[in-house]
Amino acid sequence: IRMHWPSLSDSAIVRHIGASIRQMRLNKNQTQQQLATAAGIDRATLSQVENGRAASFLTIVQILRALNQLDLFNPWERRAIVNPSAAARFERTHRPRRRASPAGPPP
Repeated sequence: IRMHWPSLSDSAIVRHIGASIRQMRLNKNQTQQQLATAAGIDRATLSQVENGRAASFLTIVQILRALNQLDLFNPWERRAIVNPSAAARFERTHRPRRRASPAGPPP
């Protein structure tokens, strides 16, 4: 079942993220203390996150890094979408200039 994120309140989303982090930790058979130590955060902070309390984005990144789950951010990668006519215009206006040939034979 896919989550319909727009229909959830902000606090419901935070609770869902916390529950997901807890499940990832349990799937790796880690205690809260083990994960907190690996993430460089306090165990109480991890407990708060898992229980749906708001946390800084930095804390979430630290936890996901320790869980080896940073690939969850892959959908956020920005990919340039190039308009073909804009690309052609850019090529025409940014061509390297030719140097004038020196007059006379080389020394």
